[in-house]
Amino acid sequence: MGISSEQDLIDFLLTYTRDMALSEEEPGTVLDRYFVPDFEYCNDGLVIDRQRMIDHVRPVRKNVDKAAMAADDRSGVEIHQALVCGDQIAARWTLRTSLRKGKTFTAEIYMFGHLAPDGRIQRIDQTNRQLDDQRQLQQLRRS
Repeated sequence: MGISSEQDLIDFLLTYTRDMALSEEEPGTVLDRYFVPDFEYCNDGLVIDRQRMIDHVRPVRKNVDKAAMAADDRSGVEIHQALVCGDQIAARWTLRTSLRKGKTFTAEIYMFGHLAPDGRIQRIDQTNRQLDDQRQLQQLRRS
């Protein structure tokens, strides 16, 4: 899958997030669909390579409450803005995840990226802001 339009970027954010958290598919296979092999994913200053991302996904998949996320229409990804300009991408979105122990993790994410010539992601730089349950609902309704 290559990204060449805003709709492609929206589709990526929705399907990649779902596939990495909820799928039984191997994380490496999911990554290869969207990222070049030597990608860099810089999240809040920490650079994550392919192996580190694969290692990160296993505990995420254990802690996500798949049944609650499937039943809750507020779970998942809400895209506020998505932009594509040549080989540059940017998005502002909210991730809301139900966890097995009954909690919900919600974060506002600001992402900027660079695409490889085939439209897969070469690099992402992003920052997150975790939201608490009370403030998050008010902010989501305003956006």
